[in-house]
Amino acid sequence: MNRPNLRIDIPLEEQPYQVIIGGAGIEAVGKELIEVGFKKQTKILVVTNSDVAGPYAEIVLRSLRECDYDPKLLIIQAGEDQKNLDTISLIYNAAYSAKLERGSLMLALGGGVIGDMTGFAAATWLRGVSFVQVPTTLLAMVDASVGGKTGVNHPKGKNLIGAFHQPKLVLIDQKTLTTLPERELKAGMAEVIKYGVIGDVELFKLLEDLPTLNVSTLEPFLIEKIIWHSVKAKAKIVSLDEKENGIRAILNYGHTFGHVIETLCGYGKWLHGEAVAMGMVAVGELAVNLKCLSIENKIRQKELLNKAGLPTQWPGLKFEDVFDSLKADKKVRDGKIRFVIPKEIGNVEIRDDINSEEIKYCLSKIKQ
Repeated sequence: MNRPNLRIDIPLEEQPYQVIIGGAGIEAVGKELIEVGFKKQTKILVVTNSDVAGPYAEIVLRSLRECDYDPKLLIIQAGEDQKNLDTISLIYNAAYSAKLERGSLMLALGGGVIGDMTGFAAATWLRGVSFVQVPTTLLAMVDASVGGKTGVNHPKGKNLIGAFHQPKLVLIDQKTLTTLPERELKAGMAEVIKYGVIGDVELFKLLEDLPTLNVSTLEPFLIEKIIWHSVKAKAKIVSLDEKENGIRAILNYGHTFGHVIETLCGYGKWLHGEAVAMGMVAVGELAVNLKCLSIENKIRQKELLNKAGLPTQWPGLKFEDVFDSLKADKKVRDGKIRFVIPKEIGNVEIRDDINSEEIKYCLSKIKQ
C-alpha cells in the first residue's frame, strides 16, 4: 500500500512549485502533470540513462500515455564523465526529432547528472521549455533536483557551464532507491549530513542516533523523514535566495574542496557525494585551525561521515594543482576563494579571507 504523499512548497516569487515525496510515486507522474496544468497531447522528452531505463522508463512512459501525453524516450550513457556539451547536443537532437515546442516538456528521470543536463537543455532549447525532475538517487532526491541549478562540466572545472532554470515539479519516489547500488546510496548521505551541519541540528542528531546509516536497511518511514528534512532545509534557503546572491552559498558546504577532487582526479573517479564528504572533512579541519569550530564538533562530523561509509581522507593531490583549481571555481568573487566554514553543528559562515598556507596546512592534516 502506498503511503500518503508529502508536499513541500518551494515558494519562489516567479515560479513556485512543489516537491512531492511518496504516494503512488512514478506510477502517478502523468496525473501529477495534469495537476500542475500540462495539457493533454503535450509533447514530452523523457531523458534517462542506461542504468535507470530498464527498471523505470516504461513505468513513466505508460503513466504519461495513460494521461494522453505524447512522450518520447532518450537513453544516454550513465556516468559523471557524460556530463558535457556533447551529451547536451544529443538531448537537443532528440528534442528536434520529437518536435518539441515552447509548450512542451523535458522530464529528467535519473540522478543528479541526468537532472542537471536535462534542466540545462530545457533552459536553452527554444530559449527555455519546462522541465520536471523525477530523481532516482538519494543525492538527487535530497539536493540536486531542488533549486533550479542546471549545467554541465568543463574540463577545467565542475559545473562551470550552466543556468538557473526551476522545474515545474519534483516527484520523489523512494522505491527507486531499492535498485540503487550501495555506493550511490552512501554517496547520497553526504548531502544529507551537509544539511545537518549547515542548519538542521535536529537532522544531525537524528542521524547520530540511528543505529545505522545504511539506507538499504533503514525503515521506509525513516528514509522518508531524512528526505523530508533535507528538502525542507533546501527549500527554506532557496526561497530566500533563488540565484545564490547571498545565503544560498551555504549549500556549497564541502563543495569547494569537493569539486577540486572531482576535477583533478577525473570525473567519475569519485562520486559527487564522496568528494563532498572529503571536502567537508577538509573544511572542518580548516575551521578548527581558524578557531571557528571545536575539535569535538569536528570529530562528530567525521564520525557521522564514517558511519555512512564515506571516504574521509584527502586524496594525494599536488597542492599547486589544488590551489589553481580552487581559484578557477565558479564561487570565486573578486579573485577571492570563498569557503563555507562551520562554527558549530547547525551554524556556518562564509569566509573569503583564508590564505594559501592555511589551506595547505588543513589538507596536510587529512592527507592519505
